[in-house]
Amino acid sequence: MSILVELGHATVLFSERAEGDLGRTVGEPNAEVLANRAAMLERCGVRAISVPHQVHGGTVVTSPGREGYSVGLVTADGVVTTARETAVAVHVADCLPIAIAGPGGVAMVHGGWRGLAGGVVETGVATLGACAVSGPLEAVIGPGARACCYETGPEVHAVFAADGTSHGRHLDLVAIATAQLRAAGVVHVSDVGLCTLCAPAGLLFSHRRDGAGTGRQAGIAWLR
Repeated sequence: MSILVELGHATVLFSERAEGDLGRTVGEPNAEVLANRAAMLERCGVRAISVPHQVHGGTVVTSPGREGYSVGLVTADGVVTTARETAVAVHVADCLPIAIAGPGGVAMVHGGWRGLAGGVVETGVATLGACAVSGPLEAVIGPGARACCYETGPEVHAVFAADGTSHGRHLDLVAIATAQLRAAGVVHVSDVGLCTLCAPAGLLFSHRRDGAGTGRQAGIAWLR
């Protein structure tokens, strides 16, 4: 029903379609989405889950820490917390959910191609540092569109031309994110290895495969 990863001092959960649509980060959620969010809060065993209003940018902020499953209180594509029982999260349906953790702090960032080009990974690491999170950092990349399926136009390939991550018409977002994490000082990067576009039927939501009306899964991280 979900993928759990122990990441240093943090736990990371990547939800799957079976756990329901957690909704976009804009607009009013319906009753089903609200029920799914309540169930996810209980599943994680924390008092708060904070999801930003995502705009495919490079901004990362600290969690507002409001109790419950809060969405859209801040506009950003990454959230950091150093508080216990407070989780940070992003909603995705092809973009990469990326968790970064170190002693005393954890970040979750939304890694689409625009965010990766806009420095969301580097800013996530820097924001952890600004919160006095020191020591070795680790990261895990969750389910998202991968080089096997993620086709983009030449204008997107041009943005990452120096990275050598093009595969014909396809772009390797995982390789881009991994290189950026390592360049930012993350000592260990792991990857769950699931592509939202070609995963087994019914496992994951995918905007590209299923259309704009599809649901959203989450990447959620919290300190143990």
